[in-house]
Amino acid sequence: MNTRYLKIFSALAVIALIFVARLAYLQLFTDRYALNAANTSIKTEYVIPQRGVIFDRNGKIMVGNQPAYEISFTQALMKPDFDTLAFCSLMKIDKNDFIKRINIIKKEKYYSKLTPMTFLKDLSREDIARVQEIIFKYPAFSIVSRPQRQYEVSTSGNLLGYTSEVNERDIKKDSTYYLPGDFAGKSGVEKSYEKELRGIKGIKYIQKDIRLRNIGSYKDGTLDKDVVTGKDITLTIDYDLQRMAEEMLVNKHGAIVAIDPNNGEILTLATGPDIDPNVFTGPNKSRNLYALSKDTLYENKPTFDRSLQAAYPPGSTFKLLTALSAMQMGVMDENTIFPCGGGFNYRGLRIKGHGGADPLIPAIQISSNCYFSYAYLAIMNKYPGNPSKGVDEWKKILNSFGVGEFLNNDLAVGAKGRIPSGEFYEKRMQSIYKASGAKKDPKNWDALATGAVFNGMGQGDVLVTPLQLANYVGAIANKGWYYTPHIVKAIDGKPNPDKRFKTKHKTLVDPKHFEPVLKGMEAVVLRGTARGLKSNDFTQLAKTGTAQVPQGKDNSIFVLIAPADKPKIVVVAVMEHAGFGATWAGPACTVIAEKYITGDLKRENLYKKMITSSFMPEYKRQWVADLKRKGLYVDPKPDSVKLKKIQDSLNFIKEQKVKLQKKIDEETKNIKTTKQ
Repeated sequence: MNTRYLKIFSALAVIALIFVARLAYLQLFTDRYALNAANTSIKTEYVIPQRGVIFDRNGKIMVGNQPAYEISFTQALMKPDFDTLAFCSLMKIDKNDFIKRINIIKKEKYYSKLTPMTFLKDLSREDIARVQEIIFKYPAFSIVSRPQRQYEVSTSGNLLGYTSEVNERDIKKDSTYYLPGDFAGKSGVEKSYEKELRGIKGIKYIQKDIRLRNIGSYKDGTLDKDVVTGKDITLTIDYDLQRMAEEMLVNKHGAIVAIDPNNGEILTLATGPDIDPNVFTGPNKSRNLYALSKDTLYENKPTFDRSLQAAYPPGSTFKLLTALSAMQMGVMDENTIFPCGGGFNYRGLRIKGHGGADPLIPAIQISSNCYFSYAYLAIMNKYPGNPSKGVDEWKKILNSFGVGEFLNNDLAVGAKGRIPSGEFYEKRMQSIYKASGAKKDPKNWDALATGAVFNGMGQGDVLVTPLQLANYVGAIANKGWYYTPHIVKAIDGKPNPDKRFKTKHKTLVDPKHFEPVLKGMEAVVLRGTARGLKSNDFTQLAKTGTAQVPQGKDNSIFVLIAPADKPKIVVVAVMEHAGFGATWAGPACTVIAEKYITGDLKRENLYKKMITSSFMPEYKRQWVADLKRKGLYVDPKPDSVKLKKIQDSLNFIKEQKVKLQKKIDEETKNIKTTKQ
């Protein structure tokens, strides 16, 4: 028994010795505890790095840096004889404002008497020049230089994003880096590449005396860490194209996206309305951001990036995927002819037809709603009595084109879109039966009752984002493969190392099926719905789209591949409530392609048409109609200035009328006198 206890005590003694040895090592031979932030004799000061510069693909600086200044406050350094009024006079604030700011600081979650906290921010160079020689009298306050973003462009605010002070969630997410008062990317490229752009803070360990005054660097600065500037980022964006796209979207809701189908690089990612990124800087930054977030007049929503977040019915542009999936599923081929002489007729539903009974290529050329509705019915009916199986097979093929799923790219936001499944329609059918009181099996659902019949022509329940639209057209250009679209080309001058953008994704469609679809797109430009956009300088493959929406006029949609033989660019455009695809979205696409391929803008008439047009009256009409439906519309009060002008005009007319009547009376009197 004694031997057993001896072994236990020996084991405990060994463990105790290990702990003692470890503690001795940490305290005597390392600086781990000496450098603890709670140790009042050694303080940690951080040097904020410059954020990396953002360039476009051609080396143009889009976002740089400029110095910004703050005044920090450390409670522990506050003197008993602090002259509040003199300090307020120096800072040009009143005493009540001073007290309010101090109280707010003390209520901060991460407040500490020993930690410098932001008291005033966004001070100008003139302000700093005025206070820097006097502020030493107030040791609790000090000047802090913090880099601030400087935008060298006036568009693309959604794409670039902005930086702002970190909140509690940011600090929790990366507590080893962020401290109160730090800035981080909040949207756009600034957010998605925050770790690369922010750099690494420098650290200085400063010895303090009992009154917290600096007495020099700890260990002569041997433990200090140098600040590392953020990495520069080169975007895939061509800013000349981007600026043109943004200009064409002025007074419009929609998006223009262009990609290089050979590598997935995004050349243009424009949304309308756009944001001038310069509103993200300066003393009014918070007010500007708030105003932008609340701008819902006529559904403007400028902070909503329609190129990435808006999911639209793709309209007739989706007919390309309907044809490819139907051929892959074996329910049709390029020579298949559907009975389209009198349009699409299905159980009482009639959809106006275009052309007659034609095979695939002419059907694409004239954008036959009838042809692709029958093609989708063939997909659904591939497995008789089990439409869900056919739809699920169709969905799987479409997902391989990057639609109905997140693209897993390097953008800060995005939407999934929607490609409905068989289960989606089973649930809808179940709801229909429940509402009608019928007791039937929802698995054998009805294409007309559920609305699925409209999917083939890009209406119904299909939704895609403009970026997804560009991506699947790129996959068509490549006859069945694509690279994930991405926004960053290089980091610190070296190619983007992200493996996601080096992987070639192959669709589930056999390459042989793409040839007739591409020929159909060629026919669209040569003699079809986009023949008015044909160029003499480069060849194009295209598809028009006019998507019906319940709110008002149709959405105008267009997709384009150029040149036809060796594609270099894919451009898509969506113009909300604009009308025909070839009329509005089409010119925007062909102008971008022309500039990129030829280096020049040869058809200025198309460009001028786009930049001078406005769809705001239609948006206003819809907005007013919606408010009236909700009972929220209030007639606007007449403009007092306009009212006065109208009143003055009426008074002038009355005066002229009186004068004219007097003149008539005088003339009449003279005539009578003459007769007498």
